[in-house]
Amino acid sequence: MNAPAYRADPPEARYLVALDGVALIFHRPSGLTHILAPPAPQILEALAEGEAEPAALLERLRRDYDFGDSDDLEAALEARLAELETSGLVWRA
Repeated sequence: MNAPAYRADPPEARYLVALDGVALIFHRPSGLTHILAPPAPQILEALAEGEAEPAALLERLRRDYDFGDSDDLEAALEARLAELETSGLVWRA
C-alpha cells in the first residue's frame, strides 16, 4: 500500500514572519494565522516543490538538514503532516 502524497498551497498563499524560534504564518486562502514551530515551516517549504509522499518529502528535507541516525524520522514526519493537515495548511493529494 502506497503512502498518501501531500500538497500545500504555493508560498504566495502564505505570509511568514519568523519570531523567536517560531513562525507566524498568515494563510491567505483561509484568512487564518498559525503559530508553527520547526519543522512545520520547513515542511511547507519542502512541499513548495510539489506534492510528495512522506519518504520523498523526507529526502527533500535531508538535502538541507542533518537529521543524524534516527530510525523513526518518517513516522515523525507523518505525525507533523497530520498536524498540518488538521490545520488546513496541507492536504492529501
